[in-house]
Amino acid sequence: MLGVAKTPTKKGTTVTNKYQKTMPKTSTKPGLAIPDAVTIAMGEIAEDMREGLLALAVGAGLQVMGSLMEADVAAACGPRGKHDPERTAVRHGSERGSVTLGGRRTSVQRPRMRGTSGAGEVPVPAYELFSSSEILGRMAMSKMLGGLSSRRYRVGLEPVGEKVERAASATSKSAVSRRFVTMTETALAESLAAPLGNLDLVALMIDGVHFGEHLCVVALGIGIDGTKHPLGLVEGSTENTTVVTDLLTDLRAGDWTRPARSWSASTAARRCTPASWQCSTTR
Repeated sequence: MLGVAKTPTKKGTTVTNKYQKTMPKTSTKPGLAIPDAVTIAMGEIAEDMREGLLALAVGAGLQVMGSLMEADVAAACGPRGKHDPERTAVRHGSERGSVTLGGRRTSVQRPRMRGTSGAGEVPVPAYELFSSSEILGRMAMSKMLGGLSSRRYRVGLEPVGEKVERAASATSKSAVSRRFVTMTETALAESLAAPLGNLDLVALMIDGVHFGEHLCVVALGIGIDGTKHPLGLVEGSTENTTVVTDLLTDLRAGDWTRPARSWSASTAARRCTPASWQCSTTR
């Protein structure tokens, strides 16, 4: 539940919730404390309204994230200003950190905790969740595969407000390129490591694609339902039988255990020609 902090109309000293000693009610989740209610200070995000609904939602979301981090600290350290004999950590100030937001990194102030047993710093679950950079890599790969260059990556991001944009980072050409390389390497390794034994293939195609001075030869299997499955990949200098034979031999040595659709690597290699780079296999 979200609450809106209204500006008080009476004159006098206003005591903000930073000085309240009561701990907010929370719903306990594995490793993450979620408050039952969060108060949004509209005065702090009033400027975001002029930049549209998305910028307003981002400002409110950052406040909610701050409340989630404070709830994690309260769950581990107990209420502020009160001794809790069952606490597992103590508050240890705060420092600047960064979280992932809309394909960029933005600076935030994050709380810190230290274990009561002397084990050192204790992570704040909410901050660990929002600071993960995995989503940055997925977004970079998605946009670049969609045709957006790393040089124009920042132009393709959704507007999140000038205040957030000024503090944003990780949108440079080099940063985006590094994430793209890392994510494609991971995706390729996972694809090539996938077991082949459960595939019901009826055809095998091999194609060579040139990238500058490099050639990548790809083996593609077609399932009985028409689905295409990447099976293997090898880099070679020319389109020749040796490269194809090595690729098919690697497939044969892998987890290809279905006896119903056996095939011969040597026969498949002989049927492949550099002109067509498509081959059928014996069954």
